[in-house]
Amino acid sequence: MVKCVALIVAAGRGTRFSGLLSQQYQIPKQYREIGGKMVLRRCLTTFVAHPKIDAVRVVIHKDDRELYNLAALNLDILPPVIGGNSRQESVYLGLESLKDLNPDVVLIHDGARPLIDFGTINRVVSAVDENTGSIPGISVVESIKRVDEDGYIIQNIDRNNLVTAQTPQGFPYRKLLEAHEKLRNSEILYTDDSAIALECGIRVKVVSGNESNIKITSSSDLAKASSSFSTQSEIRTGYGFDAHRFEDGKNFVTLGGVEIPHSKGLLGHSDADVALHALTDAILGAISAGDIGLHFPCSDPKWKGASSDIFLRHAANILYERDGVINNVDLTIVCESPKITPHRYNIIKRISEILSISEDRISVKATTTEGMGYEGRKEGISSTAIVTVKLPQR
Repeated sequence: MVKCVALIVAAGRGTRFSGLLSQQYQIPKQYREIGGKMVLRRCLTTFVAHPKIDAVRVVIHKDDRELYNLAALNLDILPPVIGGNSRQESVYLGLESLKDLNPDVVLIHDGARPLIDFGTINRVVSAVDENTGSIPGISVVESIKRVDEDGYIIQNIDRNNLVTAQTPQGFPYRKLLEAHEKLRNSEILYTDDSAIALECGIRVKVVSGNESNIKITSSSDLAKASSSFSTQSEIRTGYGFDAHRFEDGKNFVTLGGVEIPHSKGLLGHSDADVALHALTDAILGAISAGDIGLHFPCSDPKWKGASSDIFLRHAANILYERDGVINNVDLTIVCESPKITPHRYNIIKRISEILSISEDRISVKATTTEGMGYEGRKEGISSTAIVTVKLPQR
């Protein structure tokens, strides 16, 4: 069942942007590069990696297929849809293309907003229900004036309760599709989907947006976004912890991706690899991408018995898509038994393979609690992990 689809609108020509450029450089803004990657690709990779997004589809201009293929290369997304002559028409065509999937929720996002973050997506999705839409907004802090055609102030506008609207904008899918169908032939061109929703009686809640989530409409916007990916780097640290109890019926435990003989196994929804679980949480924490439970909830039968290298590789891929690198991994496994030292090198080797980093960046240590606590009573095993990563400074 498809619960949430992200529909990325990237069919525009960007006249405000390309009009400032010479003819030979009039590449649509969504296909320009910031930090070595296309604007649209940066947008797509965030939605593809987000655990609450089940599918992603892009609405593109009929002339942009080759550029789109480069932006979407190797990404697991739905085939694109050709857009219309206006944003409103493009969104409608995108919504109509999702009828077979019939998702509960659809997010409409501008392909020219490359700096969208996990937190904003979470807030929007969480606020949508069967009768309510949701958009991210930023409170207006500047004084607002209405001016006449000659530039003279004719009205002071109270800025209290005013917000600037961003995307993604989330809605119950069927209701938004019906609203677009109703207003499709309207002479009014609505500037965003919340306006269409309100016109058709759908309540829309505003959640906190992110000031970094800018829409690129001019060359100065592109420069501002590019500055977020300067050559300077920042170092971040993430910490992870996990613990699982022993259970009868198995003759091995899985630690660090390695099966180690033991009189009991570890109880868990997946393979209960406490070492890789802690390491996964440490990477996710370093890049502010939630935790392992958000990406792989134990309530989902899909992950029952799953190998934890899937979780760790997923976290690392999110980091790598953000042009990040892992500096080092420091992993500590706490248990009375089994003995970890004989298996230490194999664990380092396996983690090196999963993360695609050299073995000399990985430290694996083992310790006991001198008979204290649940580890000391041989009731289970715990693990802690610290990871340092390097990200382009934003």
